[in-house]
Amino acid sequence: MTKNSTTPRRQWLKAALNTGLMAAACTGLALGASTAAAQAAYPAKPIRLVVPFATGGVTDTSGRLIAEQLSKRLGQQVIVDNKPGASGNIGTQMVATAEPDGYTLLLGFDGTLVINPHVFPKVGFDTAKDFAPIGKIGDAILILVSHPGVPAKTLKDVIALSKTQSGGLSYGTSGTGGTPHIAGELLKQRTGANLTHIPYKGGGQAMIDVMGGTIPLVYTAVAGAISHVKSGKLHAVAVSSAQRAPSMPDVPTFIEGGVPDFDINSWVGLLAPAKTPRAIVDKLNTELNAVLNDPVVRERLNTLGITASPGGPEKFGRDMARDLSRYAAVVKAANIKVE
Repeated sequence: MTKNSTTPRRQWLKAALNTGLMAAACTGLALGASTAAAQAAYPAKPIRLVVPFATGGVTDTSGRLIAEQLSKRLGQQVIVDNKPGASGNIGTQMVATAEPDGYTLLLGFDGTLVINPHVFPKVGFDTAKDFAPIGKIGDAILILVSHPGVPAKTLKDVIALSKTQSGGLSYGTSGTGGTPHIAGELLKQRTGANLTHIPYKGGGQAMIDVMGGTIPLVYTAVAGAISHVKSGKLHAVAVSSAQRAPSMPDVPTFIEGGVPDFDINSWVGLLAPAKTPRAIVDKLNTELNAVLNDPVVRERLNTLGITASPGGPEKFGRDMARDLSRYAAVVKAANIKVE
């Protein structure tokens, strides 16, 4: 063929290619506009909030409070869906594999997200990769309490007394691998205290046993102990938060008791599946923070032993990463395992 005979064909191919590129570009713009419009209209239907525990506990109650308030602000119902099992692993895994469209959220709990991956052989999710943090709801302050007859009233006295006990000074918690257990093991590692962990199936029986003198100590949440401390049935040794608990301002912290930087709280937060659009995450964070800054909500959380902790997704993500790392070291050193 001559050069002139191929020119029209080349021109036709070039025109066709340009037409295809323009069509593709228009399609992309249309899809982008459609996605943006969908996110702007979010939420357009009810949202499911998975609580990976049974009804009635503090985690469930705090989740229902947040769901109620978010429903009012978002104009769509936020429905609590309890999916208990395997210390929270079952419900948490469900959200990890859910569609990342903002319509399935997780009420995250520190024990499940940053401790379970180290103490269970398999949890079914990757905390660092499978979730998009939205924001922390609040911190549940932990406290070490004793039977009034224990001859040690301060944290230093408790540590000193433990070192005189050949079998160790026993402390009860709500179970193996829970945040109070991890905190107790960290206390042992940081101070050389001779403490022996007594795991219970829930905190209720542990409280009964310490009040009855069966065990000398219990490490638990402030909410579960405050009424017994105020009635004189238990003695408050120390809280393991950075500052004193607002509900128990006379109780010193572990830091004040001589253990530097000992800051361990249990916490709850809101998360979505990874790859949830950032616009949706930001909207949920904005509304969550507005809820947490409401004085009425803050007071209702306080009655559950939770101090509201509004903040951004990045800070919540950093807090989770920090706890995931530091608890790994504690679990490894103490050889904690849950079958």
